[in-house]
Amino acid sequence: MSSMQEVCIFSGSSHLELAKEISEESQFPLGKLISKTFPDGETFVQIQENVRGKTCFVVQSLGLKPNTYLMELLIMIDALKRASAHSIVALIPYFAYSRQDRKDKGRVPITAKLVANLIEKAGADRVLTMDLHADQVQGFFDIPTDHLRARPELIKAAKSLDLDHLIVGAPDIGSIKLAKAVSERMQSDLVMIDKRRLDGEQIELSPIIGNVKQKNVLFVDDMCSTASTLCKAADACKRAGALSVYAMVTHGVFAGQALEKIEKSQIEKIFVSNTIPQDAVVDHPKIEVVSVARIFGQACKSILHGNSISSLFAS
Repeated sequence: MSSMQEVCIFSGSSHLELAKEISEESQFPLGKLISKTFPDGETFVQIQENVRGKTCFVVQSLGLKPNTYLMELLIMIDALKRASAHSIVALIPYFAYSRQDRKDKGRVPITAKLVANLIEKAGADRVLTMDLHADQVQGFFDIPTDHLRARPELIKAAKSLDLDHLIVGAPDIGSIKLAKAVSERMQSDLVMIDKRRLDGEQIELSPIIGNVKQKNVLFVDDMCSTASTLCKAADACKRAGALSVYAMVTHGVFAGQALEKIEKSQIEKIFVSNTIPQDAVVDHPKIEVVSVARIFGQACKSILHGNSISSLFAS
């Protein structure tokens, strides 16, 4: 068989649009399957073509409805395994539960490890994901796991602003490593705002570490959930004399009133990738969606042909 006959991309119900883009970028065919929900809530999946001996990429983002989409992913992997697929790659643009990566208090689970165990047990041979909230989650898997970065595409979009006096900001201490990498790529200085999380939605900010006066600030983070951190960081920078505030994030969860907060905030624009479907922000005046299909498409080809992934996306 030719390489085109040996590989197929299957999409769960979470993000068919991204799966189609990845198929176009990689030039690997999009496979046919049926996925439906029975009246009692159970998920049913049937692969509708021969996959015996093939390498199968299963595209499933775990955003918006993580429990539903995780279960569907596990069932798709099991169906492909039982249909004698040669290799199954779980392509998970957004890996849910990655924030639950450690026991930071008594009697709590390490749910990210549990999810990794479930994906392995279902039959995945490899995992391909992007911008994990905690890098150590990659080590929770005992199968090869490729951790891609969205920043090449996001930086390209941010550079289109052509901003003078740019300074890259980390909205919290957890994003400092990512912000440092972006500041080096964009040859700018770095500032940081430390925060203390009071609960799931409430945060408290410390003073800005660095000088933002007469600067255009570009905040960098892997995820925007409630948008409280970004919006409060933007307010703090404007009070400190910043000319303008922008942001770039990989995963736009935008839970609760996040979109309304952003619209009313001091943020000029947020660049967000499409690791999670962004239908809700199509007409949002402050949000621009950037596709990461090219990165995933190139990674899929590298996996199939045995080429290096780290050399392609180390930046």
